[in-house]
Amino acid sequence: MRDLLTTQKQNCYRELIEKEVYTRLAWKVKYGQEYSRGPSLRGLKASAVPKLPAPRTVLPPVMCTQKPEELAVAQTTETGLQPDMRPVTPLIRSTLYQGFSKEGKGRNLYLQQRSQKSPDEKFQHPVLSSWEYGWRLGELVKEVKKPVYGRSGLVKDTFYARNGIFNSPAPTDRLG
Repeated sequence: MRDLLTTQKQNCYRELIEKEVYTRLAWKVKYGQEYSRGPSLRGLKASAVPKLPAPRTVLPPVMCTQKPEELAVAQTTETGLQPDMRPVTPLIRSTLYQGFSKEGKGRNLYLQQRSQKSPDEKFQHPVLSSWEYGWRLGELVKEVKKPVYGRSGLVKDTFYARNGIFNSPAPTDRLG
């Protein structure tokens, strides 16, 4: 069962199918006239075969008179829903059409610039329920000041107190 679908067996099966097809074609070429299944259509005149009129489909011309921004507004009024994502700024949109992704320009640069923006800046409201935890958190984080030595309180409480070592840092202990 394990060696049922190996590459070697698949190639063998493919060759068998091709050989069978070529054998059928060779037989058809050699004996096709003698053993035909029905009346041949080659002997009939063109007038005997009925001709069907060709269907003519005429489509109206497509005319788009609205700009993409107007279309977005029109879509929101038609459906009554606002789009989830805010529109892209023209400066970032222009990078999409300049250069090739292989060179780090074009689509590649566009996607890098879009990924630098947070979901708060790209979307009107949280799309996923997991986004609700950090939604608009950037505004609050700017107000909070980080301590100079972020881990110093943890180190003082856990290391120095347990081991009986006194914490009296010298003025030269600063790194920067």
